[in-house]
Amino acid sequence: MVLRGYVPTSEETLQTLAALRLQSLNSDFSTHAPFPRLEELFPPHVLHARLPPPPHRPPAKCRGARLRAGLLAGGLWGQALAKQRAERDQRLRGRLREEGASTMAAIVEKWKLLQGMGRPEAMAAYVALVREWPGFGSTLFDVDLHAVRPRLDVVQEQPWNWATVTPLSPQSPVGSGPQRLWLGIGAKAVSLYKPGEPEPLDSFCYGRISSFGASDSSTFRLSVEDRDLLFETSQVDEIAQLLNTYLASAGAQRLPRLQDPPTSPPASEPTVLPQGLCPARVARPWQHRPPVGSSHS
Repeated sequence: MVLRGYVPTSEETLQTLAALRLQSLNSDFSTHAPFPRLEELFPPHVLHARLPPPPHRPPAKCRGARLRAGLLAGGLWGQALAKQRAERDQRLRGRLREEGASTMAAIVEKWKLLQGMGRPEAMAAYVALVREWPGFGSTLFDVDLHAVRPRLDVVQEQPWNWATVTPLSPQSPVGSGPQRLWLGIGAKAVSLYKPGEPEPLDSFCYGRISSFGASDSSTFRLSVEDRDLLFETSQVDEIAQLLNTYLASAGAQRLPRLQDPPTSPPASEPTVLPQGLCPARVARPWQHRPPVGSSHS
């Protein structure tokens, strides 16, 4: 989960997690300890994000220009461009090696600070640090949100058309095109995240979800109160199965259980939320905390 980039946090915290992993694997720092590869400790996409973007090439304006570009590409210009690309790729690989070496050095320095921490303690500190993310415990799916539209069985008007698409949030208008999001499915709620953002764009407890289903093999529909959310994903079946599991569990917990007559005054009943309401979620930034346990400089 961490290495795949599904725990959004700072590089500093990611380095601390990598150091804790080394401590749990090898105990205290030693030059003779086996070193895993960096991609087994640290998310590779973070290093790639440091590299400069590829140069922007303006598109050819007309057919004649495209034809001339094609002819040039087959001659000397094509060889020169291929050489330039090869040189640029070599520079990027060298830059990536430098960034990797710098990151590994920072991880090792943090590992040295964990001197004296036991392996179970390091594992517990690792899990405690990851659990600080509010979405911990959810299964995340990469999805493309295509539309947020009024439910047809709620709005009994003209047939829905694309002009009625409403944005999920002011910061992410759906009308500008599909949005790449994380769909987080947890035991208590379904949440939508911008990739890399620790706080969700929106969360829906299961009492607010009226229905869900697959429109086809790659389109998933989630109906939340008066809205239909349409997602494109290659994991339609996995999402549906997980939602079914959580909804069945939530329904079983709400069923009354037969009990013997109480022999003592009953305890106060917990507050039952009306259908369609969720407890207010207190948003708080996910901040790095130093690992618990003994550490010596």
